[in-house]
Amino acid sequence: MATHPFTAFSFAVEIVRADAGAPLAGAAFSECDGLEIGMEVKTIREGGSNDRQIRLAGPATVGQLTLKRGMTGDSFELWQWMSDSLADPGLRADAEVVLLAPDGAERARFVLSRCLPVKMKAPPLNGRDGAVAIEELQIAYEHMAVKRGKGS
Repeated sequence: MATHPFTAFSFAVEIVRADAGAPLAGAAFSECDGLEIGMEVKTIREGGSNDRQIRLAGPATVGQLTLKRGMTGDSFELWQWMSDSLADPGLRADAEVVLLAPDGAERARFVLSRCLPVKMKAPPLNGRDGAVAIEELQIAYEHMAVKRGKGS
């Protein structure tokens, strides 16, 4: 059985608010960045041992998701989520970025917990351009996990 590399050009984003059971409106974005997790490392020097260091795992850090050039139908649910989060800073959502194979099969899911929209940006308004409805959406998240896709 041949294995195929994961590609980064086909993905979907699913966002579910904590106060709702269904995902927010279907939105498509052309770029997604910020799927990252890291770990701080603490270095300890042991007295009398000048030729080595002890490395201890520190707290984890996660990135901030940035989605660019998004389109929605005639839905304002993402804008409403931002507005509701400004009114109630405790409001959270969960999001999943689904990595798709060229044939549409699901390869992997990046599961983002306790998401908070931190920036919504409309495109510049220009009658000559066919700009998309959302230029940029930034989402802060508290935890990230990766799950194997249903098709892998």
